[in-house]
Amino acid sequence: MTAPGSLFSQMLLLLAGAVVAAPVFRKLGLGTVLGYLAAGVVIGPIMQQIIETEEVLHFAEFGVVFLLFIIGLELKPSRLWQMRGDVFGLGPAQVVVTGLSLTALAFFAELADWRGSLIIGFGLALSSTAFALQILNDDGEMNSRHGQRAFSVLLFQDLAIVPLLALITILAPGTEETAASPLRDFAIAVGAVGAMVIAGKYLLTPMFQIIARTGAREVMIAAALLVVLGSAAAMQAVGLSMAMGAFLSGVMLAESSYRHELEADIEPFRGLLLALFFMAVGLSLEIHVILDNLFFILPAVPVFMAVKALVVYALSRAWGSTHNDAVRIAFLLPQGGEFGFVLFTTATAAGLFSSATASLLIAAVTLSMALTPFGAALAKRLLQKETREELEEDFAGAGADVLMIGFSRFGQIAAQILLAGGREVTVIDDSADRIRQAANFGFRIYFGDGTRRDVLTSSGIERAKIVVVATQKKETTDHIVDLIRSEFPDVRLFVRSYDRIHSLSLRDRNVEYELRETLESGLLFGRRTLEALGMSEAAAEEIGDDIRQRDEERLQIQAVQGLGAGREKLFNSPVRPEPLIKPKRAMAMEAQEVEPATNG
Repeated sequence: MTAPGSLFSQMLLLLAGAVVAAPVFRKLGLGTVLGYLAAGVVIGPIMQQIIETEEVLHFAEFGVVFLLFIIGLELKPSRLWQMRGDVFGLGPAQVVVTGLSLTALAFFAELADWRGSLIIGFGLALSSTAFALQILNDDGEMNSRHGQRAFSVLLFQDLAIVPLLALITILAPGTEETAASPLRDFAIAVGAVGAMVIAGKYLLTPMFQIIARTGAREVMIAAALLVVLGSAAAMQAVGLSMAMGAFLSGVMLAESSYRHELEADIEPFRGLLLALFFMAVGLSLEIHVILDNLFFILPAVPVFMAVKALVVYALSRAWGSTHNDAVRIAFLLPQGGEFGFVLFTTATAAGLFSSATASLLIAAVTLSMALTPFGAALAKRLLQKETREELEEDFAGAGADVLMIGFSRFGQIAAQILLAGGREVTVIDDSADRIRQAANFGFRIYFGDGTRRDVLTSSGIERAKIVVVATQKKETTDHIVDLIRSEFPDVRLFVRSYDRIHSLSLRDRNVEYELRETLESGLLFGRRTLEALGMSEAAAEEIGDDIRQRDEERLQIQAVQGLGAGREKLFNSPVRPEPLIKPKRAMAMEAQEVEPATNG
């Protein structure tokens, strides 16, 4: 039997909270981060099932460590060098301007004297790496322009923890005799980073090569954990953050041939520990501190988050970001961060402000983290509609046997076939960039929106024998098809389909011919793979033809009975995906090819 409150029962509670909360909040569109936070609040402050949260939070910080390692694996040194303008330009500007602004607010709010206010201001200027990057990952925006710029700022903030801790040493009462120590600590930190870079370049890859030769999967996982945790511990020992050490080791291995295997080994630990971190933040939320200081925290947290967001927005715009990107970055980084906890605790121990003030600040930071997902959702409402460059609509000379609407990759390939066959093609597209690019290759295309009747008329739809709709988005395609069917019912329509369901909907619209954009390329790819494995070209082609025929038969049945009917007859109708076996004729041909060798 396990006693209530034991480590085992606590782990069970946390796992249960994660399993229940994450899917529910994801389904509601609120994101997994807020789900983990809510689970932590319920288990800790509300139900009081886990009271000692400091150890849980300390252990859960390894989730941030593993997250930074994986991000480092995807950032080659050359790419990191390209980001230097944001890391060492926008990053320092954000920390300094935000820090000084919040210092003034803290001083006028009488939270501490000027020295304590300085630490409060710069502590609140740091954002949460874990929250921001998790939101970017959830939204699939890590590699977007605003995602990379936000990451650059967060990376510099991690570096800034060293001089900020040194600043506490300088400002703390009675530290005149240790005035030289910050410079010494900085030199040690720089030396440690240099040593890690050298070790990563000359030791890590050879080590993994030796381990890989053993073929022991569990040793490879152990080595990956050793590298991450060892580098984190080394950086912590010289005053840098553990996350920075893990990030550097990841960057050093980014060009290694073992990168993908390392990422696969670490990912499960990263996901679980990062979820634990968010739950630990919820566990540590001091509701009684918030309630006791409600009239101060309620206005204070939104004010400091608004100041950070405004500064980040203004600086992002100054560094060349668009309005939409600047808004996304501003609402991604307004919260306090994990390193704020470290700074405020250290400052309290150094006597720069009271423990009551530290508790108030930690509660404010935690609350700002909890509000971050809501802020990220709010940012979407402040985005401006993307303005597309427009060219003058001039359809002089338009009118051919074929009218093609949309000139992306699919349309470009189809147009080449038609032109090579001696047919004239009138192409319209609403992308100014594509029109300029096409002109470089000798294509004559017109700027126009295919969803407008007047554009279709001006481009010669009434003279066209066939209209090809090759637009990328299925919603746009459906709009154009519906418009043509209602206004020009006699037109022969050939349409690019997005997927199987889209093909069925297009057949309902009575298009003459539709083709899924990946069908033929997938069939050809499979055939070539079979040939590379030793099958004859004729046998591989026979298999491809058979698969195409059976796919068409399934589509015809689904077009009559509906997609749902196809699923119901999965095991007793031609609609079911049959095993991809060789057609009898192909098998016979292969047998004939093998016979001479067998008889010989």
